[in-house]
Amino acid sequence: MNKLLLCTALCALASPALAAPESGRFSMSVLGGTDTPLSGDVHRGATVDVPDLGPLNPALAGVDAQLRIQSRGHDQIYGTAMSLGLEVGYGLSERSEVFLQARQNSADDGRVRVGAAYVPALDTELDVFGHFSGYDAYTFEFGYRHFFGESGWARPFVAARLGATETDEIKATFEIPAANILIPDAPFFEKAWAVSGGVEAGVQIPFTETFSMTLTGGVNYIGDLSDDDSAIAGLGLAAINDTGGRVSMPVSITGRWDF
Repeated sequence: MNKLLLCTALCALASPALAAPESGRFSMSVLGGTDTPLSGDVHRGATVDVPDLGPLNPALAGVDAQLRIQSRGHDQIYGTAMSLGLEVGYGLSERSEVFLQARQNSADDGRVRVGAAYVPALDTELDVFGHFSGYDAYTFEFGYRHFFGESGWARPFVAARLGATETDEIKATFEIPAANILIPDAPFFEKAWAVSGGVEAGVQIPFTETFSMTLTGGVNYIGDLSDDDSAIAGLGLAAINDTGGRVSMPVSITGRWDF
């Protein structure tokens, strides 16, 4: 049985009629995979003095503190996102094609310790936690892909993409449990577009005259998000969300139909 499967696969790869780019030929692909952040902060660090905690907790009226917020990255808050997408391609030759790709990246909400509040009256630091709503980004990019090797065989390729990404609104809940302080659902990032792009490399594996699969890995970039300071500016934290961009490593598997 194993020998039969091996022979079938070798014969398929050797066939010149198998799915491959071709001048004037369209393709449609469905992809799924993961997107792992490599760099980029969800918020920056800051140290600010709060002369009176009373507006946050009336029981602490007249008590001052110093907020010591530390930067936190996409990897710390969201981790690896799941990615789904569609692509339409158009062959320029047997070795090259252009394509339009639409993707959605999603990650669940995340809660982390974002820093501390130092209270001089107690000579102690109280933990500050941030709970950030889920990350959902929608990407539309135009790209170019170049293939190597002979048509009909498993073929390596490289590609580059450029376009824009819309990221949904993100809210943050900040909490100092030991001081009974809660700032719920504070606006943090607005729903907005940012420039995006990426480069990737992979291999196309043909199975029939019209169907193939690809395995791909690369690097993605999304520019800074649009900050919303309406709830945190009063605490002196308006600058912490002047960021939000990310560099990530996508890995995907794609089913492709040429027609």
